[in-house]
Amino acid sequence: MNTGRDRTIAQPGDPVDAIDTPALVVDLDAMDRNLAAMAAFSLERGVRLRPHAKTHKSAWIARRQIEGGAVGVCVQKTSEAEALAALGVADLYISNEVVDAAKLARVAALAARVRLAIAVDSVEGVDRLAAAMRASRAPIDVFVEIDVGHGRCGAAPRDAAALARRIRDAGLRFAGLQAYQGRAQHLRGVQERRAAIEVAAEAVRAARAALDAVRIDCALVTGAGSGSFVLEAASGLWGELQCGSYVFMDRDYADNEAMPDAPRFEHALFVKSQVMSRHADRAVIDAGHKSHAIDSGLPRIWRRDDLVFANGGDEHGIVRAQEGQARLPTLGEALWLVPGHCDPTVNLHDTMVGVRGGLDRGVVERLIAVDARGALG
Repeated sequence: MNTGRDRTIAQPGDPVDAIDTPALVVDLDAMDRNLAAMAAFSLERGVRLRPHAKTHKSAWIARRQIEGGAVGVCVQKTSEAEALAALGVADLYISNEVVDAAKLARVAALAARVRLAIAVDSVEGVDRLAAAMRASRAPIDVFVEIDVGHGRCGAAPRDAAALARRIRDAGLRFAGLQAYQGRAQHLRGVQERRAAIEVAAEAVRAARAALDAVRIDCALVTGAGSGSFVLEAASGLWGELQCGSYVFMDRDYADNEAMPDAPRFEHALFVKSQVMSRHADRAVIDAGHKSHAIDSGLPRIWRRDDLVFANGGDEHGIVRAQEGQARLPTLGEALWLVPGHCDPTVNLHDTMVGVRGGLDRGVVERLIAVDARGALG
């Protein structure tokens, strides 16, 4: 969405110093390096890349990912798919269940316009999808989601064959298995993540065995995230990676112990803020949690390890000096925050400001619309 307010944030050609605060800023150079690193990893390992667009919610970034080698993108919501499709993203996977009749009618209409896939995890879900697709006669790929340890959506692995058969009997195309272990992404230690993905792999093996027993081919297992993708790629089971946060690399992911052989992603998403009040023991900045999500913890102040951020509420952030360390920032001084969780932070903003040349002396190159902001249904 583009609003008149966008022009007050910044305009192309403005120096970084001119960006109004608080603003969500993308270091385009760092983002490009992240995109290239993940694309190169996927190519080298012989797996497909289908990044999760719920991270950035931007058709422009989705197209950049596809131009760089991704086969398409994932979304979690019908409305996210519609927003991106309307702006030219033509290969989309709703990696989530949709059971509402009105939403399924929209899924069917969208499938007539773009290449579309969707996940199911129940017989009734298959039947509802099939009814909607019969009305439109559009093609759609259907993945059976299995629970690989997350404890959220997903059928038991042993039930994958019955669901695949139901999909085929309903005249739909069984495309493979959805196997995403979300909890594993934020386990801090490498060995913890390795153990979680081995449990997930056992679930995938069990589901594939059930499919083999009834002679149903599983063409693809899709899943993986920015915290574990090296493990899924090395397993020989997953053929497609759905990593999303790598494009921006938030504070929470950066707190993980680095996975051996993984590309090193850079922080590329920041909230620019400035000091609005200063006291002997604290500075107050104009970026409260209306500008950055705190579900995964508070942001970190970029390149200022001598400062600590504390939650000041909706409109304020409290900044204090580490004990015995450097000065507090001065009134009007800019501080850059690395958000704790990029996905919901992006969803708080209409626009991201894309900068070239770094955060110190860079220049605004473009304003990036958050096209799927608020796309919840």
